[in-house]
Amino acid sequence: MNGAVRGTSEDGVAEAVDVDVLIRAPVLVLNLNYVPVNICTVRRAIVLVTKGKAELLENHPGYLHTVDREIDAPSIIRLDYMVKRPFLPRKLSKKEVFLRDKYTCQYCGKKPRDLTLDHVIPRRQHGAHTWENVVAACNGCNTHKAGRTPAEAKMRLGTTPRAPDPNPYLILQNRVILEEWKLYIPWSIRDGTNE
Repeated sequence: MNGAVRGTSEDGVAEAVDVDVLIRAPVLVLNLNYVPVNICTVRRAIVLVTKGKAELLENHPGYLHTVDREIDAPSIIRLDYMVKRPFLPRKLSKKEVFLRDKYTCQYCGKKPRDLTLDHVIPRRQHGAHTWENVVAACNGCNTHKAGRTPAEAKMRLGTTPRAPDPNPYLILQNRVILEEWKLYIPWSIRDGTNE
């Protein structure tokens, strides 16, 4: 797939597009039921479309020249078959606890910059390092609570901690979402309120 690559600007004027950039551009891969399942490159998407395993839904601006034809550069493709993906439980980490708790201290309800992890039942009292025993806490609340339970420290949790639901859209986390993809992505992911 070497050769000239052309795109069209918004006013209809042809412009050159770098083939190396275009061939590695991201492509949203949708399952048969239009649920996002992956992000691949234009090269991989073209292979899937030409082998009849996927259909082209949206294009990047530009197309690639082969020996005998021009190929649109895909931006979104839909698989012609259903891919069953198990939803793996989310791993317990500082980042995931902060995401679950929406970067909010679970004791005072503030959204400080100095968030820490707190074990509801302290480790020294044999509290487990599990989703149900770890919360986000600001430095002030964590220091005040110290090695005590919330009841001993006369503090109350805003919500009962629990493991977050599996997220089928983790592939989109920390990714740039292209404008043409937004129609196929749930509103909570698009607006950055991914839970």
